Amino acid sequence: MKLLSTMNPPGEYRFLANPARVLFAIALCSGVAAGQMQTDQGSSYSAPSSSSELSGTSQSPFSGSVPEGRATSEVLPISFKEAIDRALRNNLGLLIGSDNLLVARGQKWKELSSLLPNVSFAATQSVTRIDLAQLGFRGSLIPGLPPVIGPIGVFDGRFYANVPVFDWHLIERERGARANEASVEYTYKSARELVVLAAGNAYLLTISSAARVDAAQAEAETAQALYNRAHDQLAAGVVPAIDALRAQVEFQTRQQQLIAARNDYAKEKLQLARIIGLAPGQEFNLTDKAPYEPLAPMSIDAALQRAYRSRPDYQAAIQQVLSAEKFRSAAKAEHYPSLQISANDGLGGVNIGDSRNVYDFGLTLAVPIFAGGRAHADALQAEATLRQSQQQLENLRGQIDYDVRAALLDLNSAADQVAVAKQNLDLANQTLDQARDRFTAGVTDNLEVVQAQDTVAAANESYIASLYAHNVAKVELARALGFAEQGVKQYLERH
Repeated sequence: MKLLSTMNPPGEYRFLANPARVLFAIALCSGVAAGQMQTDQGSSYSAPSSSSELSGTSQSPFSGSVPEGRATSEVLPISFKEAIDRALRNNLGLLIGSDNLLVARGQKWKELSSLLPNVSFAATQSVTRIDLAQLGFRGSLIPGLPPVIGPIGVFDGRFYANVPVFDWHLIERERGARANEASVEYTYKSARELVVLAAGNAYLLTISSAARVDAAQAEAETAQALYNRAHDQLAAGVVPAIDALRAQVEFQTRQQQLIAARNDYAKEKLQLARIIGLAPGQEFNLTDKAPYEPLAPMSIDAALQRAYRSRPDYQAAIQQVLSAEKFRSAAKAEHYPSLQISANDGLGGVNIGDSRNVYDFGLTLAVPIFAGGRAHADALQAEATLRQSQQQLENLRGQIDYDVRAALLDLNSAADQVAVAKQNLDLANQTLDQARDRFTAGVTDNLEVVQAQDTVAAANESYIASLYAHNVAKVELARALGFAEQGVKQYLERH
């Protein structure tokens, strides 16, 4: 997926903002949002991640999806809101995040099971015959004792229970797994935010490509009309041949740009379909256009406070630090004594019909003395994991500060760019009308018209790019503040 569709007329078009940062943020956060879950000291489960952009052979999971249904002959109308809803159902990054949540939940239950009573039942009916000579006994030493004893029947059926009374090592491990589950739950919410960012960016990008097709179509039609007029004037002997040639070159250049714009638009639609989970080959049209509405101003301090309070990835990092602290405490607790009750109760005898109640109850105090340095090794690994989690939390706090400030800068800059670009487009169209009238009146040649056409094309591109940058900056700001899913929907309800 290209960062933005571009065309190369005689005047080079450049974007007024840097929307590539949106895709880089998605790729950068994909590993975190997919869910990195610490389950033991020095070990972790990691979902697939990518530091590359959403293109090429190494892709972020948020650029893919599990297709929903089968392609039909119907052309589906897809709105902005429907695209986001489909992505929240089908996007691969989110599906991986939900599976990672199950893994974390299973790990929590695994740790919890060590603290819960373990109850089982076993029943055995056996028959034994003993050869005394095999055991070293001789008949001559024991007068009257037969050389073989048996068969002897033995029945034993009991319930067995092991109940941990106190084991601080296991208690802290369970608390660590519980905090880890909470971290992955926040990570899943963060993945939903990234899906909204990815789908919203792809939809707006496709809208921009559609606008470029419309602009290129209009420019091609204008160039054709001017070429036809120049050709007629050449036939009438009013203008020199170079004017007709110049108009023809301009017309063919605009045709080439229209072909490229249509191709880019088709590819952007393919990428959008991949992100939101449309069936391969399903035709669809976009129903929403790129709206423009300035947002109410927000102070940086208020935005940062909201982000630290609401960002699910930040809350996930906090829970990850808590989990690492608990696992470190658990590693240190390997030196502590533990207390456990062991009991069994049931029937025993020659056979099940001749059995009596038998039982065994015991209280065990286990005191670790020396385990070959294993507890020390676990403590060192847990300490390293904790430090890494703390460093990642502080780094994320700085990243949030950057995200919020950058999003506000982009939003303010894009709003100003939209206003300027709209004025430039109006002025460029006026310039083209005057140049066309001057050429028709024979006041000047069509070089002035061609230059005016290039100016209109550049102004169109600037206006389309600034609209895209402004709208995607809103989505990016919502993501930076931690309420992309709700914020984008609220924004759409006003249009």
